[in-house]
Amino acid sequence: MKHTTASATLTLIFSLFLVACSREEPAAPPETGAAEQVADDELLQPAAPDATAADQPLELVEESSAEVAEVGGNQPILLAQAEPTAPRSEWKFKEGQHYVRMVPTQPTVGGADKIEVAEFFWYGCAHCFNFEPQINRWAETKPAGVRFVRIPATWNPLVMLHAQLYYTEEVLAKNGKIADPEGFRAAVFREYHQRGNRMTNEAAIQSVFAGQGVSVDDFTATWKSFEVAQKLRVAQDLARRYAISGVPAIVVNGKYRTGAGEAGGYPKLLELIDELVERETIR
Repeated sequence: MKHTTASATLTLIFSLFLVACSREEPAAPPETGAAEQVADDELLQPAAPDATAADQPLELVEESSAEVAEVGGNQPILLAQAEPTAPRSEWKFKEGQHYVRMVPTQPTVGGADKIEVAEFFWYGCAHCFNFEPQINRWAETKPAGVRFVRIPATWNPLVMLHAQLYYTEEVLAKNGKIADPEGFRAAVFREYHQRGNRMTNEAAIQSVFAGQGVSVDDFTATWKSFEVAQKLRVAQDLARRYAISGVPAIVVNGKYRTGAGEAGGYPKLLELIDELVERETIR
């Protein structure tokens, strides 16, 4: 009886470890250092920051059998495909068990020239922190026909603030103000999970950027920019379309949604991503 009880306890602990940070769980982490999670009563959707730039808005790309149309709204486009290969006789992972197929296929961030793998994450999620080095290694060796994008969660005020942090970082990196985006993102994760800085307001976030050599003027102009505001709106729309309820979550080409819990752990999740990419390659 004692052996059975101990086995059941270990099984329960392992199952809990695989559960992603979800929007139903509390955002404030316990002092013991357990995984940070988000509560139901905090599911607020704050307004996007005021637009201050005149850049053109980002657009989502939808898949359809129709010909390419002028981009705007939810206009369909023809999805590009990689060079076909012979189909497998069997697939290791099963729809409905290891992943969900979204019907109809939803828009993606980038164009149809590549198969898109999107990771939804939150800087305050301990599971995302643990998954970060593994997804980074996968991204370094992904096929040439695959595009990897990160999309921050946006489901409550604190998470939204961190999403704004991520897109500010992304725009500054694109503009040459952050020389090492990977190192910067790792520093933000460490700030939250190892230094205990929850980055709960703009001033606390600005100090993180200052520590990485970003001037106050560059930070402020980007933080309040139209470009960042538009990226936040796209992230909110995609999270709704993909029905994202926890992070880290993976969406392949706007069609397949999965996570570590469904796949059976992070190594299996990376195998599943490769298999879903292969499915898209031969379809």
